[in-house]
Amino acid sequence: MTSVLIALAEPRASALGADLERDGIRVVDVVHPAKLTAALLAEADAVILPATRAALTSELVEACDRSGVRIITLGTGDSRLLGRYGLPEALPEDADAWQIADALSDEVPVTATPAASSRRRVIAVWGPHGAPGRSTVAIQLAVELTRSGQSCALVDADTVAPSLALLLGLGDDAPGIAAACRRAELGGLDAAELGRLATRVETSGGALEVLGGLNRPSRWPELAAGRLSATLQICREWADVTIVDVSAAFDADEEITDDLSGPRRNAATTTVLREADVILAVTAADPLSVSRFLRDHAELRRLVGPETRIAVVANQVRPGPLGIDARGQIRGALERFAGITDVAFLPLDQRAADAALLHARPMADVTPRSTLVAAVRRLAATLEPQRPVAAAGVTAGSRRGSSRAARWLRPARGARAASPLGSDPEWAS
Repeated sequence: MTSVLIALAEPRASALGADLERDGIRVVDVVHPAKLTAALLAEADAVILPATRAALTSELVEACDRSGVRIITLGTGDSRLLGRYGLPEALPEDADAWQIADALSDEVPVTATPAASSRRRVIAVWGPHGAPGRSTVAIQLAVELTRSGQSCALVDADTVAPSLALLLGLGDDAPGIAAACRRAELGGLDAAELGRLATRVETSGGALEVLGGLNRPSRWPELAAGRLSATLQICREWADVTIVDVSAAFDADEEITDDLSGPRRNAATTTVLREADVILAVTAADPLSVSRFLRDHAELRRLVGPETRIAVVANQVRPGPLGIDARGQIRGALERFAGITDVAFLPLDQRAADAALLHARPMADVTPRSTLVAAVRRLAATLEPQRPVAAAGVTAGSRRGSSRAARWLRPARGARAASPLGSDPEWAS
C-alpha cells in the first residue's frame, strides 16, 4: 500500500486525506507546509505539497532524494522551479484524489520543462549605498549582451534615484516602467505593448530596448510588488535578456508591519531580486563600500535563497584607497568575511566615464578601447546560462565582520599586501 504525507493548509489537507484513504492510499500524517521536516518523511513513499518556493526548498528536495520519497506538487506552479529540481509537472490545486492516485502510480512522470519565457533571463544589477556604479555597469552589460546576438531590454526599477534615462540622453516623459506596471495590473500587458512603451536606443552593439524609470521618486508606490512581478514575467517573453537596475535598499523583514495591505517602500527592489535568475552584486573598490557590501550581501542571500546565482563585481578598482594590491585586498576581505571566492574586477577608467556622461552614450560607443569596456565584455561572457555556478557561502555575524573588514582592508604600511588567492590574470586590465 502506498503511503503519503500531506503538507497542505487546512481544510484542504484533511479533506484530501480522507479521499485518499477511501481510494486505498495510506495517509501517514497531515501537516502544515511550514512544519514539514525531514524526520516526517521516514514512513512515507510520497509527499504532497504546494508548488511554491516557500514549500519547495532545496533542503526538502535533497531530503526526499535521500529517503526515496516522491514529490507531488499542487497548484499553478513555477515551471522554472520545478524544472530546476527535475520534478514532475504540478497537478491542479483542486486535483481530486483519483488524479493524485494516478500520479503516484505513474512510473515515468512527465518532468516539468520551463516554458519558452522561463528560458529567458532576468538579470538584476544591485549594489549597496554609496554609488558603486550599478547603472553604468547595467548599461554597458546590456550593450555587450546585445553585441553577442541576444535581444536585450534595459529596465530602470530604481525607486530612489533612477538614472538610466539621463545616462542615455532620453527624456523623462516617456511612459517607461510605470506605465508597463499599470497595464500589467489591468491584464493588458504583452510583449507587443512593452515594445510600444519602450524607447529604442541604437548602440555599437545593436538596438537596445529601454524602459525608463520614474521621473519623481515620490511615485514609488506605482512599482508595487504584484505589478512589477507581472511585468517581469512578460519581459521574459519580450527579450532574451532583461537587465533591471534597482536601488540599494531592500528589507527582507519589511512585511513584518502593522499595515499588511499598504505599499512597501522597497517592494520594487525586493521583487526584482526575488524574480531574477542572476543577481549582479556590485561594490565599489574602497573600504567603506566593501564593508557595506559585506553587511548587505548576507541579507541578500537570505532574501533570495541558495538557488539564485549572485555574481559579485568589484567596480572602480584602483590602487589609491587600498594600496598597490587592491584586488588582493578585496579578494581577501570577501573570502574571509563572506566566503566569496569568485569575484570579477572592473577597473576605474575616469576618462571613459567622463566621455560617456558628456555624450550621454554607453562607454562602448564613445571609448570602445576602454579597459572598462573590455572588462565588462569578459564579465558578460561569464553570465551565459551554460556556465556552471558555484554557490558562495555566507558566514554568520556579517554585520560585525563588515566593520572589521574596513580595518583589515587597509594596506600594510610600507609593504605590499599579499593576495590570498594569488594573481588574477583573467581580469587583468
